[in-house]
Order: sequence, then structure tokens, then C-alpha cells
Amino acid sequence: MRCEVIAGDVTKRADVENLFDQTWKLLGPPDILVNNAGIETIVPFTELTDAQWEAVTNTNLKSGWMCAQSFCKRLIAEQRKGAIVNIGSIQAARVLPGRTHYAPSKLAIEALTRNISAEVGPQGIRVNCIHPRLIDTPMIQWVLQSPDILPQVIAQISLGRAGLPAKLARQLHFWPQTRRLTSRANLSTSMVDG
Repeated sequence: MRCEVIAGDVTKRADVENLFDQTWKLLGPPDILVNNAGIETIVPFTELTDAQWEAVTNTNLKSGWMCAQSFCKRLIAEQRKGAIVNIGSIQAARVLPGRTHYAPSKLAIEALTRNISAEVGPQGIRVNCIHPRLIDTPMIQWVLQSPDILPQVIAQISLGRAGLPAKLARQLHFWPQTRRLTSRANLSTSMVDG
């Protein structure tokens, strides 16, 4: 297995195209795309600025659209099959104050998944979405360290704990690798927690 680092901003079309050009050149065509770029800020609705809205929606939604489009165009041109896993968030199905930009961006990922799947599924490209709950990452350390917020969040998780990135990775690995489920493992959304 080889790994290459290709710097770029996935909210910018030129950087996305360069990312895929370099990937194809250095590693050959990938079979799997994981759209995992995401940022979150907590801002009351009446205080949310255009810049804050655009930063979150461009990173969380637009980047996934552009990466999926670039990936699919290349696969289709080469008549290759592949898989895309979009990472949403359990917050797509929750109402939480201060997330009027974050939650819609994550819910839109599910709609993006459905619509991309309808168009590229017939070409053998499977598209699925995972909505993680609370996963122990640097982005949510403030929740894990809050004696006021953490108990409320943990109470909504069946296993009563934050998930680990490795557990999410196992779920993530399942969808693209399950080739025998090709006809059924397309356009699926799963919630992952604990």
C-alpha cells in the first residue's frame, strides 16, 4: 500500500481537479472516494453571517459534490466501477441550537448521495452515506470535556459512549468493499454510534 499527500482546498474547483489528476498520475485510478471534509461552528441563527454560512456549506457540501463529480467523470470515461461514501452527521436528523448552517449542510449530503446514486449507479458506481453520531475527534473535544453537555449527548447514544474513529473506519470499510452486495449496497444511509 502506498500513500501520497496532495495539498489542496477541496472547496476550490482547481484544487479538486489537481487532487484527482495527481492521484491518477501517482497512484493510478482509485476505487473508492470518501468525502469526509467537514467543519462545524456554533453560531445563533440571528447572528450567523454570510461568511460563516458559506465556510460551513462550502466545506461540508460543495466539496463533496465537486470531489464526487470529478471522481465519477474519470471513472465513467475509463469505464471503471467504483464506490463513494459520503460522511454526513447525526445532526442532520437533530435540532440543535446554533447549527442552522451545519445541520442543513449534513442533511443535504444525504440528498446529494441519493441523487448522485441515481445518475451514476447504472455505470457501476455505488454511492452511500454514513451519519456518525458522537465520534471522539478533535472537532468535538469541547463536548467530551463539558460536564453540562456531555451527559445530555451520551444519554442519546444506545451504547452510552462516544464512538472511536477506528469503529467508524470499520463501518466505512464495509460499504465499498462489499462487492457481492453491489445491487443492494447502493444508496444506503446508516447511522453509526458508540
